[in-house]
Amino acid sequence: MKRITAVLFVYLFNYLVFPQSLGGWQTYTDMKNITATKTDVNGFWAASSGGAFFYNKDDHSYKTLRKSDGLNGAQLSAVTIDKNNNVWFGSQEGIIDIYNPVDNSIKSLLDIYNSDKNPKQINELTAIGDTIIVSTDFGITLIDPEKLILYDTYFRFGSFPSNIRVNSTLKSGKIYAGTDYGVAIQKDGTSNLSAPESWNVYETTDGLPSNKIEKVIKYKDSVIVATDAGLSYFNGTNWNSFLPQYNNINISDLLVVNDTLFIVNNNKVDAYYNGILTNYFSASVPLSKISYSSSLGLLIGSSGGAIEARNAASLYPNGPAANRFLGINVDNKGNLWCASGIDVSGIGFYKYDGQQWINYNQTNTPQIQANSYFTVKSFGNEVLFGSWGHGFLSITNNTYKVFYVNNTNMKGILTDPNFLVITDFDKDSKGNLWVLNYGASDGKTLSMLTPDSTWYYFTVPAFFNQYIQQNMGMVIDQYDTKWFYSKDPNKPGLFYFNENGTYTKTSDDVSGYINQSNGLNDNTVNSILLDKRGDLWVGTGLGVNVISNNGSVLSSKPALSISNVFTLRQQTINCMAVDPINQKWIGTNQGLLLINSDGTSLLATYDSKNSPLPSDIIRSITIDDNSGRVYVATDAAVTSFKTSAIKPQDSFTSLFVYPSPFILDGKNNQLTISGLVIDSDIKIVSISGKLISEFSSPGGNVAFWNGKDMNGNFVSSGIYLVIAFDKEGNNAVAGKIAVIKK
Repeated sequence: MKRITAVLFVYLFNYLVFPQSLGGWQTYTDMKNITATKTDVNGFWAASSGGAFFYNKDDHSYKTLRKSDGLNGAQLSAVTIDKNNNVWFGSQEGIIDIYNPVDNSIKSLLDIYNSDKNPKQINELTAIGDTIIVSTDFGITLIDPEKLILYDTYFRFGSFPSNIRVNSTLKSGKIYAGTDYGVAIQKDGTSNLSAPESWNVYETTDGLPSNKIEKVIKYKDSVIVATDAGLSYFNGTNWNSFLPQYNNINISDLLVVNDTLFIVNNNKVDAYYNGILTNYFSASVPLSKISYSSSLGLLIGSSGGAIEARNAASLYPNGPAANRFLGINVDNKGNLWCASGIDVSGIGFYKYDGQQWINYNQTNTPQIQANSYFTVKSFGNEVLFGSWGHGFLSITNNTYKVFYVNNTNMKGILTDPNFLVITDFDKDSKGNLWVLNYGASDGKTLSMLTPDSTWYYFTVPAFFNQYIQQNMGMVIDQYDTKWFYSKDPNKPGLFYFNENGTYTKTSDDVSGYINQSNGLNDNTVNSILLDKRGDLWVGTGLGVNVISNNGSVLSSKPALSISNVFTLRQQTINCMAVDPINQKWIGTNQGLLLINSDGTSLLATYDSKNSPLPSDIIRSITIDDNSGRVYVATDAAVTSFKTSAIKPQDSFTSLFVYPSPFILDGKNNQLTISGLVIDSDIKIVSISGKLISEFSSPGGNVAFWNGKDMNGNFVSSGIYLVIAFDKEGNNAVAGKIAVIKK
């Protein structure tokens, strides 16, 4: 290695471990599916399946709260506001989050979440004076909002079974509980409500139209309940039909505003006033919970947002069209593309440019011809989507082109050759696009499109003329070998194919089949990945295998070296991604794992309990190499975070060294050195030319120094030079940093 400067006399290698600190967590969700709303003087709060938001009526802005903003609950099911204007959210998981709008802080109560109750969803939150009444899937819980303690729980009501679902609770002199088994009413003069004998219970035999109670309210002098089969009022002894025109109709919510009773049934809201029933509002979607304020009027929750009834405006923040993310990919401009689903569950695809979401479907973009897009890849300026039955879509500079059976020779599945499912794409060293067919009825599983728009179609010899379907992910290695896996129960495992550069000659084609008998951990392959070294990583139902000599398949006697990644043993691998420094991000059903480049060390584990991930089930991972941002698609949302694994520069320009000054106070001391080329070597030198420390970068754009010399001691205060040079020692760049030791 050449010397960079004459003042460097000592060469000692001091490796600095790449830190696994993550930052800038963001969660992206659809918030149209409103489960509950609560108004205040400035607007309203909404709980949704994708988090919470506040709508400001004055400037029409939205404030959103998700797990990355501090919420612990992900899919919210209830909301209320206490006497101190703190906003309470309940979730399907049993988590209660309390948001203070004054200091923007969030506190969480995890007692129900951590309890042995199951299920434990929060169905309703009611703030009454010094108490928050929580209606849950197992009973009623009372909370002191000042001390944030749960001071009582009632889960036995008369002769009803224990731990029954309570959907709504009314406190009006005494407590009325609407359950899935009927109504429970506190007996007069009782105080020990934990005792089942403290409750009178009422069922259909007592006049209720149904035992499933959706809402309990006080209207004028009567207690009224909504059920899934109509309305009923209590006369002190029994229940009687109220507004019999609702008999056998599901009533999802009731609300009293002055002397008017609002009734939500299916997609309508009716108003009952002075003995007259009129239709107040109708929608094209099912309606859920309602609330009211004098400034906004009636607000109605729906699957299409919070509807402001007086002008039929649907209110919700910008986001993806739905919380469905089967496949995700980042293009070369940093845009995130998301595919929504297969068959009728697919609703198109979404694009996130860092500021706004744009949703594409067959209605607003008819040229895409389908909604069932479930996989996505990008190459340069082109984004490709595979569909469930409609071929694939290419988008280049806002130009759309669909490839299907009518304009190619690709064939669909055996039972319907017009039903063309495309599962993956990759490009070879010549720029040819290879397309993987889920199940080609003519046996031509692989199709290739050349840069001059010529198609070629290939049969895989290793299929032995069998019809193999459920062909899924594909990668092309440095030898132009196509690797893909099949979930066909008759031949599950890993396949490879190489046409040897001849597109019409079949005699030189090479192919093979690898499964558990050849060394894989399991026949169920869920993901394959080609890393920065060219090694093939195979994610299975029982961990990960690595094929490190994949080029040997082109020899006359292939002898593959298949190893097992010990740190991932017994894990069900759903997806994998590699970052610019060759670390592997692994998606499982228990969260997200980070392992080092060769798989020998598990560096970090992230799940819904120790991170803002909304769910432990990871479906897809993509990485923006230019920014170091990792995007993770779960079964509930997409979450992203910033890492220091950034694509290295092609050549040195300048170093960005921070923080400046670099203060050594014994608390997480870390100097970031940015602007590196691949495999840079770095020297820290005193202003007098003494070598202080020397280490190599992890391989990307960024490296770190912990402020210590080669003996492990923190350096003294002063000015230091930071010199980075490439591995050949031919190019170098320098920066300067002031160090302050406290």
